[in-house]
Amino acid sequence: MLIDLEHKEPPSWRAESFYTANVSGAARTIAAGHVAAAPLQARPLYIVAIGASNTSGLGVGEQNAYPAVLQRLLRQKGVDAHVTNAGVSGDVTTGMRNRLDSAVPKGTDIVILQPGANDLRFFGTKEARTANISAMTQRLHARGIRVIVYDPDPVPRDFYQWDEIHFNAAAHAKIAATLAAQIITAIKPPATAQTSTVPNTAPAPAPSKP
Repeated sequence: MLIDLEHKEPPSWRAESFYTANVSGAARTIAAGHVAAAPLQARPLYIVAIGASNTSGLGVGEQNAYPAVLQRLLRQKGVDAHVTNAGVSGDVTTGMRNRLDSAVPKGTDIVILQPGANDLRFFGTKEARTANISAMTQRLHARGIRVIVYDPDPVPRDFYQWDEIHFNAAAHAKIAATLAAQIITAIKPPATAQTSTVPNTAPAPAPSKP
């Protein structure tokens, strides 16, 4: 499940501050892998991905983890994205909450929060996990940062490596593609309604007889 949590957007999040061109006119297919696209934003977009081993990329390498793939996809779309991988292997939501402010610097636009399954694996409770996610979301919103919680339930079976705990490279690629599409949609400027002037084609009235 992918949730874009709503909050009052600060001025720095206005779509027009990122975009100088229309997405549909500049973007090309992601699958090509060598896309040249016109820049779409006026300034860089700063994203932090916070989570545990399935954020850090355990078993696939950080370059194949979804934060790095997401950065490449967004740049292919013309977004000057800078995605920081703040995943810590073995972390639980209490740890994420405790390091949230240090992991998310001032100027961050979006945080991707992947709470993972370590809370329940290490004998935590669903209630505590939910409370930590809520607290982190509220804290980030108070700082004017948009939050995307990536917390699928259930996780597709084909996402896992042999250990059935950690995501494989294909799963990271799918996650990155899903996130990229959502982020592009979120920062895409609203369509401007175009009005056309229709000339008056009605026949002129006949002159009156004297």
